Amino acid sequence: MSSPPPRNPPQPALIAQILGQLAFGLLAMTLRIPSMAEWGGAFDTTQAMVQLTFSGYVAAYGLLQLVYGPLSDRLGRRRVLLVGLAITLFGTLLAALADHIATLVVARILQGAGTTAGMVVGRALVQDLFEGPARTRMMAGIGMTMGLCPPAGTLIGGQLHEAFGWRAPFWLTLALGLLLAMAAWRVLPRGTAPAPADAPHWLGAMGRAYARLAQEPGFIAHVLLVGNATATFYAFLAGAPLVFTQQGVTPGRIGLYVMSIPGAYIVGNFVTTRLAQRFSDRRMIGIGQAFSLAGVGLTLALALAWAGWNHPLGIALPLMLPGIGHGLLMPAALAGTVGLVPALAGAAAGVAGVTQQLLGALAGWAVGLVPHTDAIGLALLMLLLTSTSVVASAVLWRRSGRPPF
Repeated sequence: MSSPPPRNPPQPALIAQILGQLAFGLLAMTLRIPSMAEWGGAFDTTQAMVQLTFSGYVAAYGLLQLVYGPLSDRLGRRRVLLVGLAITLFGTLLAALADHIATLVVARILQGAGTTAGMVVGRALVQDLFEGPARTRMMAGIGMTMGLCPPAGTLIGGQLHEAFGWRAPFWLTLALGLLLAMAAWRVLPRGTAPAPADAPHWLGAMGRAYARLAQEPGFIAHVLLVGNATATFYAFLAGAPLVFTQQGVTPGRIGLYVMSIPGAYIVGNFVTTRLAQRFSDRRMIGIGQAFSLAGVGLTLALALAWAGWNHPLGIALPLMLPGIGHGLLMPAALAGTVGLVPALAGAAAGVAGVTQQLLGALAGWAVGLVPHTDAIGLALLMLLLTSTSVVASAVLWRRSGRPPF
């Protein structure tokens, strides 16, 4: 198994490269969302086929993290990342030139399969290059960056679509991918020797890596923390617009209310960069959970007590607390996923990433099982997911033998 590069103080260019790689996948996902409504007419196809361009991207983006993680541990971060970027560039060029919906679906799957390398390698590099509170602060910086990506990607993609047509976001993605590939070639540390000739097959090494991680209850608890926090957010994204619509909010104004959690999440990550040196990761997780439970509980209480009021602010305002809470706990939880077994940081990042996507998808599906005439059903679902995270936290604290505060 390859060893990570030495932990010299990271240069600003390397930090920028890590942030860029992590943000690239979300930008590639969201830049073309404003164009999707017109693809049915442009390709003379059904909306269901158009949705495959999104779900195919998300599926590849999530599942391939399980492959890239162990490969980056074995073959090196830089090599795996460059392969992923090459796949992304090919898929993006194919999408920009597509003249049939099936071609676009395949191109989007290739994009997701390529950009996910940046997510895995970026998180693993944080483990390789940072230690202690500096790692948590870096994770908080990543959280702020990724919190900005979905709204920024949607806004920029919409402007490009209106000015130059639906293919323009793909050309921008191609340009960004080329810049990131050139920067990765120059900036990322090589630092990984090829595997020895008698090394076991990479599939066997991948299986052993995941078996080793499965023996770490602390790792599983951190992954559940990350996954359930993401699932809570996905449940909000999937369910809140439905409730807001029932409350009479127009499509043009829904985004203002939906930004309550992402905006507060950025604030929480910013606070984490200031507190990481003073508080342990365990304490940051405990504070974040307290904020999350308080916000979801307050949302449910307002929905039950003032059902006749039924105003969107009754959802948006109290759910700013979970946004702040996730901004406090996610950096520490993510640092824990890649830090417990440093030699398997890539595999750990892959497990955390795919767990986030799968639990998020499950939460989005579960939203369809609860009523949307008011916020009660959505709040109960979010409370269930948040409580599951609290149980994972309790496992961590019990193993350490110390309370969260």
